[in-house]
Amino acid sequence: MHKILVKMVSKRRLSKSEDKESLIEDASETRKQPLSKKTKKSHIANEVEENDSIFVKLLKISGIILKTGENQNQLAVDQIAFQKKLFQTLRRHPSYPKIIEEFVSGLESYIEDEDSFKNCLLSCERLQDEEASMGASYSKSLIKLLLGIDILQPAIIKTLFEKLPEYFFENKNSDEINIPRLIVSQLKWLDRVVDGKDLTAKIMQLISIAPENLQHDIITSLPEILGDSQHTDVGKELRWISTLSPSNDLLIENTSLTVPILDVLSSLRLDPNFLLKVRQLVMDKLSSIRLEDLPVIIKFILHSITAMDALEVISELREKLDLQHCVLPSRLQASQVKLKSKGRASSSGNQESSDQSCIILLFDVIKSAIRYEKTISEAWIKAIENTASVSEHKVFDLVMLFIIYSTNTQTKKYIERVLRNKIRSGCIQEQLLQSTFSVHYLVLKDMCSSILSLAQSMLHSLDQSIISFGSLLYKYAFKFFDTYCQQEVVGALVTHICSGNEAEVDTALDVLLELVVLNPSAMMMNAVFVKGILDYLDNLSPQQIRKLFYVLSTLAFSKQNEASSHIQDDMHLVIRKQLSSTVFKYKLIGIIGAVTMAGIMAADRSESCSLTQERANLSNEQCTQVTSLLQLVHSCSEQSPQASALYYDEFANLIQQEKLDPKALERVGHTICNDFQDAFVVDSCVVPEGDFPFPVKALYGLEEYNTQDGIAINLLPLLFSQDFAKDGGPVTPQESGQKLVSPLCLAPYFRLLRLCVERQHNGNLEEIDGLLDCPIFLTDLEPGERLESMSAKERAFMCSLLFLTLNWFREIVNAFCQETSPEMKGKVLTRLKHIVELQIILEKYLAVTPDYIPPLGNFDVETLDITPHTVTAISAKIRKKGKIERKQKADGSKTSSSDTISEEKNSDCDPTPSHRGQLNKEFTGKEEKTSLLLHNYHAFFRELDIEVFSILHCGLVTKFILDTEMHTENKGSRNIGFSHLQQRSAQEIVNCVFQLVTPMCNHLENIHNYFQCLAAENHGVVDGPGMKVQEYHIMSSCYQRLLQIFHGLFAWSGFSQPENQNLLYSALHVLSSRLKQGEHSQPLEELLSQSFHYLQNFHQSIPSFQCALYLIRLLMVILEKSTASTQNKEKIASLARQFLCQVWPSGDKEKSSISNDQLHALLCIYLEHTDSILKAIEEIAGVGVPELINSPKDVSSSTFPTLTRHTFVVFFRVMMAELEKTVKKIEPGTAADSQQIHEEKLLYWNMAVRDFSILINLIKVFDSHPVLHVCLKYGRLFVEAFLKQCMPLLDFSFRKHREDVLSLLETFQLDTRLLHHLCGHSKIHQDTRLTQHVPLLKKTLELLVCRVKAMLTLNNCREAFWLGNLKNRDLQGEEIKSQNSQESTADESEDDMSSQASKSKATEDGEEDEVSAGEKEQDSDESYDDSD
Repeated sequence: MHKILVKMVSKRRLSKSEDKESLIEDASETRKQPLSKKTKKSHIANEVEENDSIFVKLLKISGIILKTGENQNQLAVDQIAFQKKLFQTLRRHPSYPKIIEEFVSGLESYIEDEDSFKNCLLSCERLQDEEASMGASYSKSLIKLLLGIDILQPAIIKTLFEKLPEYFFENKNSDEINIPRLIVSQLKWLDRVVDGKDLTAKIMQLISIAPENLQHDIITSLPEILGDSQHTDVGKELRWISTLSPSNDLLIENTSLTVPILDVLSSLRLDPNFLLKVRQLVMDKLSSIRLEDLPVIIKFILHSITAMDALEVISELREKLDLQHCVLPSRLQASQVKLKSKGRASSSGNQESSDQSCIILLFDVIKSAIRYEKTISEAWIKAIENTASVSEHKVFDLVMLFIIYSTNTQTKKYIERVLRNKIRSGCIQEQLLQSTFSVHYLVLKDMCSSILSLAQSMLHSLDQSIISFGSLLYKYAFKFFDTYCQQEVVGALVTHICSGNEAEVDTALDVLLELVVLNPSAMMMNAVFVKGILDYLDNLSPQQIRKLFYVLSTLAFSKQNEASSHIQDDMHLVIRKQLSSTVFKYKLIGIIGAVTMAGIMAADRSESCSLTQERANLSNEQCTQVTSLLQLVHSCSEQSPQASALYYDEFANLIQQEKLDPKALERVGHTICNDFQDAFVVDSCVVPEGDFPFPVKALYGLEEYNTQDGIAINLLPLLFSQDFAKDGGPVTPQESGQKLVSPLCLAPYFRLLRLCVERQHNGNLEEIDGLLDCPIFLTDLEPGERLESMSAKERAFMCSLLFLTLNWFREIVNAFCQETSPEMKGKVLTRLKHIVELQIILEKYLAVTPDYIPPLGNFDVETLDITPHTVTAISAKIRKKGKIERKQKADGSKTSSSDTISEEKNSDCDPTPSHRGQLNKEFTGKEEKTSLLLHNYHAFFRELDIEVFSILHCGLVTKFILDTEMHTENKGSRNIGFSHLQQRSAQEIVNCVFQLVTPMCNHLENIHNYFQCLAAENHGVVDGPGMKVQEYHIMSSCYQRLLQIFHGLFAWSGFSQPENQNLLYSALHVLSSRLKQGEHSQPLEELLSQSFHYLQNFHQSIPSFQCALYLIRLLMVILEKSTASTQNKEKIASLARQFLCQVWPSGDKEKSSISNDQLHALLCIYLEHTDSILKAIEEIAGVGVPELINSPKDVSSSTFPTLTRHTFVVFFRVMMAELEKTVKKIEPGTAADSQQIHEEKLLYWNMAVRDFSILINLIKVFDSHPVLHVCLKYGRLFVEAFLKQCMPLLDFSFRKHREDVLSLLETFQLDTRLLHHLCGHSKIHQDTRLTQHVPLLKKTLELLVCRVKAMLTLNNCREAFWLGNLKNRDLQGEEIKSQNSQESTADESEDDMSSQASKSKATEDGEEDEVSAGEKEQDSDESYDDSD
């Protein structure tokens, strides 16, 4: 009864009729007091019923006084006492049981009067003191009290049902009381039902003739009227009863009663099979159900689910529910904007509000179901997990994952794992998440804390895609939820920022940046939390400090928030405090914070200058504040060269980003040019004099300076003066009257000057183009023979001079790389040539100056104590473009490479062809060792801007430009030197790279032609005797760089966003147009196909294995974007096999030209894309490896030249792993499968076991530790897959394919025996790296024994199973005699079971298998000792 009560309470929210009933009951309660105090009217004398009937007398004796008219009947005693008294009076009456009929007859006569009947149905007035009452706190009606007496109940029920039809078509009486509903309510919650079957029959008859509204009321009241024993009968009657015909289905024919019937069925105890049939009817009609009826329907469906069918039902429900109802109608979506603009306050009178309430109620029903039924929540997660296609993932899926995550704490880890897998596979994307929040924000709002908890967990991940998903959760929670949730979001983000984890800090700050732009007024309400981060600045990197001050400055100086002066004051205090510090780390914080804040201040005023004069005056005042702030920074940093250089760089970044008001720039910038000239520029005709350690010369000038107007950069004297002053030497007279300027500031100051001029003159650099030509005061840099005789101090001086010169030229290239004049382009290329020369010279000095620490080239570092890495440089690896969100771009913008090698190409862009020939002659072949050493010093070179890559348009293959990330592998400091790039958005970078696609295609084709011609000249031998080896390697390196860049470009994850689709179309159109000219409006599939064929054509000229791998990866990236990829997938497999079967030029003597990682990657690609993995493995293991075994030691396989004794372990590992992965994908056989499917799967498993046998037997020849380790690991996994996937198939195939099954088991037995020998080998050699795999492997072998025995028993062939003993043996089959023989069963039996099965006298259907005596003797000889 209590369960029914709980269900009734939950049901009341779903049933509209109950609301009306409660109103009536409330109305009857409110009538109590007025009735007792009514003024007496004409019938006052007859207030008490004075009828002489036995009915009235017995009631009066028992304690009830009947009243006339509208007066309530009075109960003088306790309700229980009344019932007991009346029962005893009737029972002891002389005429019992005839007195019962008389009593009921009197009742019938009495209730013929409508008022009297109504009084009997309404609660009685209690005359007894409330405190004296031991009964209920409310009074029952007279009818209810009489129904509680067993001897009266059947007659009373009969009377009520006879009376009820009189009121079928009367809506309400004058007192707004619904008599039929009042009658039905008398039957609810009776303490005992005397004749349940009779009551059930009467109710069903009544439902069949009652009007629809009364049908609804009676049906919804059934759980409160009937007992559990009647539920089954009622359920069946409800389904089949109908007002038209008993054969019609009420659920289908009378849809208006569907909701109350299903509501009742959810509350009754019914047979599961019956519920299954009803549920199927409902599921079929789910699409036609109204939204307001949906909560009750879903409640029934979830109520009827069992553990066996949960996944199937949920999967069907998930599909139908989302398509029909959970994506809100357009009118509701439109109303959301209206609701949100009004503070999301909905009006109860409109349709949109009603629909939204239905959606909320629907999810409440689901939430309740998954809270109390673990089966439902697990099935729902599994249904979502099993969804593979991206398009099949719905908004409803995400909402359900959030609901389950917030409801069941036990499933949190499971849901997090599912979400991570979905995010990694790209199934859940930003658009889906945004739609989820925008459609169901009212539902998700109640789960705010759980969503934030999930976001926090996501941000702890190491996967960038998962971190991005967590950041989006924070973003949309702030955007769509209320003020309280917004505060929680900001608090969580601040916690992440103060955690110290770099990835968390970066992500949280990026989210704050978005939120400030998204909703500045809401962020202003939470500014106090963000301001608290100022206490944790010590733990932030320079880039993070920029972001933080940008957020705070935006809040502090926003026009919408004038009352934000307290933030301004706090920021000024922090900045002044940090600027006054003598510690560089804190001064850095002050400089970055001040310049960032100045940018925000000026940007706001520049936007308002065009409004009114009053605003313009305010802007002038702000410009003064900006100028004062920048002057403060300048004065506080001028004593430290590093601080000054940082200030110049930060100021230059501000100008480059166009964040500085033109007026402020004009005020600050007019002194920049003069100060630069005074500090660094001198007349070229006047050679500085002084006690310099080396003779000063003007070098690297691009023009002859015969006049007095020539200028030069005064570098060597400045460096000498700085070093001399540092060592405490006397200041020269020339220096005593002027300010000492550090040459460290030369490159940063020029960058500031260049950007200032560029901004003020709309990109025209004519005012400073003389600096591109001018020479530098240096000395002879080529060391020659004097290198050995130079002191350590002199070598360090020369190194510093070279670093500063290189950084000067780098900034020169940055400045003038976009000049369109042919003459200027030629000069820029010449400066690139100078960079190459200087790097080669610098490498010579560095080689003999190991402890040298160069001057800084990048100054936004947390400490000045940066030392170059002394480890050997590793080969550069280009990161994928998928990490573009982290601004670690593989687009070439991070160039810190070593040298430039050019190949001649006919182009009108290059006015100085002689430079190309010179480059080819002088600098080929020197780049390799130069890059190895300079790799360790990348942090000390100035950063090249992404615009430098416009040089590619000049027609030179420039390895200096293509080496995109050559020196960024140093752990812990890989961001140093890329601060300019990090301040650019991913969109900006990609746009820049896309403009280079055409020139990169030109270079790619030219290199392709180069290698084609080279192969033709050497008769197909690329490394023939006439080849220039150094030139070959240089061109090969350029080829690889270009392919890497193309791969990084097309692998960018941003293409999945709709706004970037045009970029993808443009790039693909460039590639396809190289093959043939086509229309601009070609479909995407056509462009992808043509681009694939264009890139595929380059395989003929691939010079190295590394280039081959990147070409394959590039083709795979193109293939991933296509929907029709089957044919191209086969082409990739064919191409990969061709590369594996190709002879590649040999590398250095000390190392192979093919790295194991690259070979592993290409082999995986081949096996994953081939149409038959098993045949491919059999070819390699059955053809290639035997060729290798039969060849001399240093000779490779003739079929697969990449297969050598050195690379065998790579081939073996990949083949074992792919074989195990393949068989795991085979679905286990079931009895329901057709005979053909059984045969196909059995054939497939035969091939797989044959491949496994070939591979496993190779350890007899190749018994190195890595090979044995792979065998133990993947051997166990294969056996496990055999147990799970193959044994169910053998269960059903044994009878019809006994010979095939026995053959399969016999082959597999030999393999498992060898695995057992491998376990013994591992133990006897006491190799812990191998023995750690032994216990799990032996356990798996034991399980296999038991499983085979079960299979034979299932097929009535148990006598075929025989256990024997094996001895421990080594890999060659020799017995291990050092151990005491002990009997074993498990491992032993596993080895002999299948042979014995094939040899035993197993009989089935009267047949008998026979084997030779020799075979039997051989097996019986095997004994097994498991002493361990």
